Amino acid sequence: MLNDSQPSHVGSGVDLNVDPDFDPVAYINEPRWHTMSLGLDRTRELLARLGNPQDSLRFVHVAGTNGKGSTCACMASILQAAGYKVGLFTSPYIEYFEERIRINGKTISRKELCEVTLLVRDSAEVMGEHPTEFELMTAVAFLYFARQGCDIVVAEVGLGGRLDSTNVIQTPEVALIAPISFDHCALLGNTLTEIAAEKAGIIKPECLVVSAPQEIEAEEVLRQTAQDQRAQIRFVCSDQVKGTTEDFTYKTYEHLSVALQGSYQRFNAALALEGCEALRQRGWDISDDALYAGLSQVQWSGRFEVVQTSPDIIIDGAHNVHAARQLASELEQRYPLRRILFCIGVMADKDYEAMLECYAPLAKAFVCYAPAMDRALSERSLAATAIRALAKLPEEDHEHGCMVLAAHSPLQAIEQVLNLANEHDVICCCGSLYGIAGIKQALSSVCA
Repeated sequence: MLNDSQPSHVGSGVDLNVDPDFDPVAYINEPRWHTMSLGLDRTRELLARLGNPQDSLRFVHVAGTNGKGSTCACMASILQAAGYKVGLFTSPYIEYFEERIRINGKTISRKELCEVTLLVRDSAEVMGEHPTEFELMTAVAFLYFARQGCDIVVAEVGLGGRLDSTNVIQTPEVALIAPISFDHCALLGNTLTEIAAEKAGIIKPECLVVSAPQEIEAEEVLRQTAQDQRAQIRFVCSDQVKGTTEDFTYKTYEHLSVALQGSYQRFNAALALEGCEALRQRGWDISDDALYAGLSQVQWSGRFEVVQTSPDIIIDGAHNVHAARQLASELEQRYPLRRILFCIGVMADKDYEAMLECYAPLAKAFVCYAPAMDRALSERSLAATAIRALAKLPEEDHEHGCMVLAAHSPLQAIEQVLNLANEHDVICCCGSLYGIAGIKQALSSVCA
């Protein structure tokens, strides 16, 4: 039971006397928080101790397997263009921790992060069951957005949906479901139906729901959940997405342009457009001009991000089979006469063999490394798997040859792949969002 005298920190804009020795990122990343325990009880208790800041906010809640981050970025950019103060909470970060918490595109400052994390720490330390790392981050984000008076928050689900800590929010203004596919199967289920049921957990009674096109099993789960919750659901009409990312049409919207690269971003943009239509239904003032401007200005790192030319170097966080298929298709369409050098690092719990099989027909080389994460697959194991994937190719594809190397660091991986490439080649750095920071640092070092 909470002490009624527990002070509420919601809406407090007063600077605290921040301990100069306190490192909020180090605190949140302490090993004692590193449990993978799904559930809402700890988050509810922690937020209650903080005055339930989430109850003062309105949310766009985004779940799914692939495209969540891009969809969140599109929604936040449109809402900002419409004149709203928009909080954005996403995961994981790409280059630095503060990226996860933004208001109108500006990341939380280290000073602000210290202030809010200290408040969260005071409440977390007296709990009988300590919260997890992600639960701490969720509390930090929600408290910060409440203190800053955000009009609306775009919140990305961390894992699943039903038991994800972000799901403590009340009925969102709209719930968005990005494409659902196989990922985190050990926690979410081994069938698309089971995984979809977890994602559908963000659908609240009588809320508005918009979904990307889904496989039939996932669509059936979403429709049934919406019916059970008396929620209105609609789906993006994929056959009405026509054109390129630079100039496409969706339903009555013509000559749309989304700043993110990759043809699949048109569908993430369409999901955001449908989400904005739902918000209009809820009374939000979002003009067509804001829709066009928001999509044309959206920024999101690590999604078919071209960071260099001659040779072309692309960074993409594709980290499961569905995303790998999309990336391979995009590479094949853009570079039909060029073979690709893959600089790749993956997590050990992914279906990395199937991912490598997506890339093998396109590959001139695989340079394998291990991202700086405990869950990372070793570079030697990944290289051995790449060799097996190449061996499965039809015999006529073997004549081109494909080199496979194992690098002991992202820096060595970048050095090796650049040594193998000529100015007309394409280098694709992919496999995990957790590897992007190391790859970008390596590129900065080598190409400076």
